[in-house]
Amino acid sequence: MSYSDSDSSSQAADYKNFRQITRERLLYEMLRSAKTGSSKSTWKVLIMDKLTVKIMSYACKMADIAQEGVSLVEDIFRRRQPLPSMDAIYFIQPTKENVIMFLSDMSGKSPLYKKAFVFFSSPVSKELVGHIKKDSSVLPRIGALREMNLEFFAIDSQGFITDHERALEDLFGDEETSRKGDACLNVMASRIATVFASLREFPTVRYRAAKSLDASTMTTMRDLIPTKLAAGIWNCLAKHKQSIENFPQTETCELLILDRSIDQIAPIIHEWTYDAMCHDLLNMDGNKYVHVIPSKSGGQPEKKDVLLEEHDPIWLELRHAHIADASERLHDKMTNFLSKNKAAQLQHGKRDGGELSTRDLQKMVQALPQYSEQIDKLSLHVEIARKINDLIREQGLRELGQLEQDLVFGDAGMKDVIKYLSTQEEASREGKLRLLMILATIYPEKFEGEKGQNLMKLAKLSSDDMSAVNNMRLLGSAVDAKKNTPGGFTLKFDLHKKRAVRKERQEEAAWQLSRFYPMIEELIEKLSKGELPKEDYPCMNDPSPSFHGSTSLSSSASSNQGQAAAQSMRSRRTPTWAKPRGSDDGYSSDSVLRHASSDFRKMGQRIFVFIVGGATRSELKVCHKLTTKLKREVILGSTSLDDPPQFITKLKLLSANELSIDDLQI
Repeated sequence: MSYSDSDSSSQAADYKNFRQITRERLLYEMLRSAKTGSSKSTWKVLIMDKLTVKIMSYACKMADIAQEGVSLVEDIFRRRQPLPSMDAIYFIQPTKENVIMFLSDMSGKSPLYKKAFVFFSSPVSKELVGHIKKDSSVLPRIGALREMNLEFFAIDSQGFITDHERALEDLFGDEETSRKGDACLNVMASRIATVFASLREFPTVRYRAAKSLDASTMTTMRDLIPTKLAAGIWNCLAKHKQSIENFPQTETCELLILDRSIDQIAPIIHEWTYDAMCHDLLNMDGNKYVHVIPSKSGGQPEKKDVLLEEHDPIWLELRHAHIADASERLHDKMTNFLSKNKAAQLQHGKRDGGELSTRDLQKMVQALPQYSEQIDKLSLHVEIARKINDLIREQGLRELGQLEQDLVFGDAGMKDVIKYLSTQEEASREGKLRLLMILATIYPEKFEGEKGQNLMKLAKLSSDDMSAVNNMRLLGSAVDAKKNTPGGFTLKFDLHKKRAVRKERQEEAAWQLSRFYPMIEELIEKLSKGELPKEDYPCMNDPSPSFHGSTSLSSSASSNQGQAAAQSMRSRRTPTWAKPRGSDDGYSSDSVLRHASSDFRKMGQRIFVFIVGGATRSELKVCHKLTTKLKREVILGSTSLDDPPQFITKLKLLSANELSIDDLQI
């Protein structure tokens, strides 16, 4: 089965989102294509390595794989039982070790499997192909030998990661090692290029330029990260243009390459959406939440692992809603459910005092299975929201969150932080640490010499904690350090006044503590409108005359938002914790549902944004929001998706070369 342009490019008539395309390629182009004429009814073995099994698990469920005729999933490096009557599908990286294992499986007189269908996750070298061809006993047993060009984890319908958990350490570390950094960027470039190979998209490649203050300022490895990555991706794309059938020869989308230095605050500030709060406060393992269900018989409560993912409609509706909004909606849902569901009313004793009629009992029995499933889902989210709200109260997070946002918008300064640290003794260690990290980004000079030590004592933080604060400087460029201004921002400040590192936006904040927005929101909007400065964000390729960056639809959408980026001249207001709903902000739960079924065929060309050094849930939320606003699918890529505790642990590693991620806890 060939995978043509029309299947996935932005202009396709049957538009599918990023994760759908990834899933369908794995299931149909790979697994289904292994059904040969003589083996349509037979089951097959699927053999993968450590990376490809993750690629598969992010995009597909076991039931999907079984439906395509796979009865057994195996690890290529484990001892496996010979199944000479079954065909095998190999989905593996094109490494020498994997090819040696494959040849040992299939060569000689007694191969492990009848026939092998081999799919490589990224381009395979001529040397390895030659190695396979040398073995004459294996060749007749190969049913397919193909490059899938799919080496990324589809973590969201509009997000992917390249599985570089150590990118921050390898690229931003205190001791710059260009060999390790270059090796990391080369693999990263290859994996990002497989995204475009999979979608049959050819991007214009924009990247954050390395800035130099003057001739005496030396450009560091850190400054050149986006430049080097852009060059690596461009080289891979040039090869794809030559080798992949139906790969576009002119630009079909836009790619913007950034690194963590463009926004050091987004990974550590408290984000108030349901999704971000779950991952920040509840010690979840990935997307897995442990749900404690009380025993009906009065015994020990039952623990159940629940995945908070897109297959859960309540999660899908509420994940980008403010926690106060999500809590209200859950209360309304439960109230409506109990008022409308007869069985629920009966179960909760909401009935008149008389005997139950036969009709009542019949209705109760009929509604009970549905009631049980629905009430379980609702109860899960009601419990989660209650836990989060309890933690917000216990940890005093509203006060802390208000101070964080006031710092970012220039409404608070050093004195306010000192007052908070002096008076809020019950504040958590992690909360105080994150506050100081934000402060260090905005006022780096306040942490020089003894000043930093004094702040550490006031906050009662350990030297280990302070290493995270001090390492914030490594995320800024040499220019930023010399100018003594926070990394990634070009605003000019008077050192004796409060500083703002975000401009107020005209959009009304529907909820308190929702003023903050990640910097990529501004950059994506400028990119879509063609207003991103070329000197700060150069282009690897001059777009073809036929490329317009945004289609007529997205252009009109942009023009409607023409004043959105202008600085608001309105007076400051104090938003309430909860206010009547009705705003269409593009990512409140009402809005998500309204736009979820929007006609994707009217979408403009895709925008891809890649952040080296880890992305945040707030940045992923922005991509969903702007997809609706700009009428262009915005896809976020990164080396990893980090919640604040993970990001802080990684920051500590930047100057702790002898430690590993496993040794450090925040």
